[in-house]
Amino acid sequence: MVSRKDFSDWCAETLQTALFKDYAPNGLQVEGKAYIGKIATSVTASKAAIDFAVEQKADLLLVHHGMFWKNEPPTVTGWKKERIAALLRHDINMAAYHLPLDAHPELGNNAQLAEKLGFTVERRFGEQNLLNSGSLKQVRTLGALAAHIEAVLQRKPAVVGDLNREIRKVAWCSGGAQGFFQTVIDEGVDLYLTGEISEAQYHLANETGTAFISAGHHATERYGVRALGEAAAAAFGLEVCHFDENNPA
Repeated sequence: MVSRKDFSDWCAETLQTALFKDYAPNGLQVEGKAYIGKIATSVTASKAAIDFAVEQKADLLLVHHGMFWKNEPPTVTGWKKERIAALLRHDINMAAYHLPLDAHPELGNNAQLAEKLGFTVERRFGEQNLLNSGSLKQVRTLGALAAHIEAVLQRKPAVVGDLNREIRKVAWCSGGAQGFFQTVIDEGVDLYLTGEISEAQYHLANETGTAFISAGHHATERYGVRALGEAAAAAFGLEVCHFDENNPA
């Protein structure tokens, strides 16, 4: 068992949360038991994830996407009330780590995604060092790389570019980071991989020659919170279990 405070302090120190300017609170969002013996992890604090934590008798639900975001209504009603009520009813803590978990050089979503896909990290850059660039461990055509990504992430990606072009240099950022595409183009890589695509990126990819792959917001952010949960469990001798949803977005 570990106290809620010691667990929160460890996460804050490990992820260096104080260094980030975020649009969601990082750390404990819903207070439950004072001591934690079992962690459940999930990408998002959805009702399904909360129900899983209840079934598993977890003391803490650890997520990447919590429930409180800037520029959203502050009222606790509807779906938000139902989620929070379930956590409070079962005295389950819920903690969320957003940008600090994206950026961590070992446990983060970007680092874990690189490991899964066979990217060598060479540089972190851009806003709050959220972007990564590097090389493929094995040079592939864009078409072959897209097939590899689909096989690993179990999601069919949206691909813009010449499928026969060889890809050597890549940049990536998990989640909804399509807005960084111009920064990536300026980096001079062959491909940008992120979780979402908007209308503008199609044209930029075709006009600049920098290929673009959208591999799914959820799919690209599956691995960081799991790695964080496993690291915390090892540090404190806790049980840990993971919940994954079949989220195509």
